[in-house]
Amino acid sequence: MRRTKEQAEQTRSAILAAAETLFLEKGVAHTSLEHIARHAGVTRGAVYWHFENKAHLFHELLSQVRLPPEQMAVRLSACAERDPLLALRALCIEAIENLARDPQKQRIFTILLRRCEFTDELREAEQRHATFINQFIALVEHQFEQPAIKPRLQPGMSPRLAARTLHAMIIGLFSDWLRDPTLFDPLSDSAPMIDACFRGLVRDWRPGAAVEGE
Repeated sequence: MRRTKEQAEQTRSAILAAAETLFLEKGVAHTSLEHIARHAGVTRGAVYWHFENKAHLFHELLSQVRLPPEQMAVRLSACAERDPLLALRALCIEAIENLARDPQKQRIFTILLRRCEFTDELREAEQRHATFINQFIALVEHQFEQPAIKPRLQPGMSPRLAARTLHAMIIGLFSDWLRDPTLFDPLSDSAPMIDACFRGLVRDWRPGAAVEGE
């Protein structure tokens, strides 16, 4: 009997769920596609039907909880007529708050940040992950490059350096909170922490204020 589209999607979801569970428990490097197939209750052939290899499966797992660069670009253009950094601030705060609200995000980012060794088997996934990071940094850099923003950066702070600083802070907050959720409250502390970072990057940072002269 030919599988229906719904059955195929159910199988794919079961494989991803099994991978998430085993990657979290054993680590990515110590989990094989055979382990995942058994845990999902499917054949290894079914795994290969949906995913080319473990690197592809891992990439798709991450894609479930990451905002695509295209959507980020739309979000970051939302306040272009005012201060271009307002949408960036909102996106950063939202990312940290959503981590606290979404158990699946917590599990998958724990896998990425604490249970993953990028071995040769995962080289493709590592490259895709690096591409995603570079796309995010480029989008952030574009915000800091805006004519209304670049002159406001702290002395010695280039748009590229500002973008890398902000990305590093977000990843650091993700990693620290997943390691120890008592360190800070993402729902109440995200905004002041992000604003502190922006104050270190932008000389006249005033969250919510429009660009001077408007």
